[in-house]
Amino acid sequence: MAKFMDVHSGFVGVTPEQLADAHEADLKIEAEEGVHFERAWLDPESGKVFCLSTGPSKEAVLRIHERAGHPTTEIYEVTTEV
Repeated sequence: MAKFMDVHSGFVGVTPEQLADAHEADLKIEAEEGVHFERAWLDPESGKVFCLSTGPSKEAVLRIHERAGHPTTEIYEVTTEV
């Protein structure tokens, strides 16, 4: 499985609880696309959320985020790890 990091904008002022709810929405349907969302990080001041996932393709990850209600167009395949 490939690893992906995606970036969401527009989450200014979001609380940790709201981030957990958004992450849970992904987890509820992730298996339908063979995706697994490992972790999410939030910077509430800039409104950025970063998600690490594994899955068969970038498109599969994007479809889950879209269906869960927080689409993004910024996603990167992470191919090198140290």
